[in-house]
Amino acid sequence: MDDKWKPLELTPDGTAATPEGLLDRLRGMDVGDLLVREKALVFRGFGVTPGTLDPVMNMLLPNRLAYVHGNSPRTKVGGNVYTSTEYPAEYTISMHNELSYSATWPSRLLFYCEKAAESGGATPLVDGVRWLESLDDEVREAFGKGVRYTQNLHAGQGLGKSWQETFETEDRDQVAEILDRMEADWQWRPDGGVRVTQIRPATTRHPVTGAEVWFNQADQWHPASLGDETAAMLAELMPPEELPQSVAFPDGTPIPGDHVIQVRDRGLENAVNVDWREGDLLLIDNVLVGHGRRPFTGSRRVLVAMSD
Repeated sequence: MDDKWKPLELTPDGTAATPEGLLDRLRGMDVGDLLVREKALVFRGFGVTPGTLDPVMNMLLPNRLAYVHGNSPRTKVGGNVYTSTEYPAEYTISMHNELSYSATWPSRLLFYCEKAAESGGATPLVDGVRWLESLDDEVREAFGKGVRYTQNLHAGQGLGKSWQETFETEDRDQVAEILDRMEADWQWRPDGGVRVTQIRPATTRHPVTGAEVWFNQADQWHPASLGDETAAMLAELMPPEELPQSVAFPDGTPIPGDHVIQVRDRGLENAVNVDWREGDLLLIDNVLVGHGRRPFTGSRRVLVAMSD
């Protein structure tokens, strides 16, 4: 595999360095084929502003999706446009594919840099094939039967996200319909919350290329990724099955902490950074590459939208 993989960067290069120039450029290319071939595309130097973003998004994301069943904290700022994960600036967000724990996921993600950080704040990307191949045989084999995810979504007060935030509705019947469509095991809790359990594969194959990629969020759902002190504190507060989110092998066997730490670290080790300049856009194939976030200083505002 090519050790020098990186996203394809597209600059004006003879096209007007304006949002209209970018739209003209997009009309003359097959974005779908290019994205599958290159895995990720960076559009840089076109001067896209929040006011000129919508037409560009409409071209790059044919069917903008709501962030339904999303587990990360973010704010909706427009028509199915969200802030990127609102996680303290000093922390790294490890590599992941959006909604890989769910029955359905977006095929494309589009990031837009409205404000670049003072320092840091890159979006790292990892080739999913490389990530899978970087893991020890023992770890790949252990995940061969898949992953069991459990969510405890409260009704308005508690740790983690509420079911109202997660499913963007106050309607319990609508939540039930979504969960049934996902073929999840679920139940309403006496406190008004809902517990959701799903068994998902640890890898998937790209629908066009057939490439097998690492495709799960076991490391982000496992207490080992929180660090020893935080994990110990949570263990004192509540049993694993009551945590906002937890993960195990399909038969309920605990996943060893060193397995998920290896997954997390190998993903980050094999990632390439996309450093942001204001007005940049990054389009990624959500199956072929995982993404994350590097720590940063100062204020940073990156918006994200997704499409099937």
